[in-house]
Amino acid sequence: MDRDTRFILLVLGLPITGLLYCGLIIALMVTQPFVRANSLWFGFLFFLIPFTIAAVTWIRASAKAYRN
Repeated sequence: MDRDTRFILLVLGLPITGLLYCGLIIALMVTQPFVRANSLWFGFLFFLIPFTIAAVTWIRASAKAYRN
């Protein structure tokens, strides 16, 4: 995968993935009574998943930059 393809994937794929993730969260909150009843816990979980992915990506990129 060359740089242009990765950049296009980042510019187009990331926002679309975020919209799909938000749609999934809204759909779960509307349709599942258990999720609505425990909304604080599920809200924390829904926050933690993308935050963890971003933190891991950031740390890997930093480690790669320091290694070179």
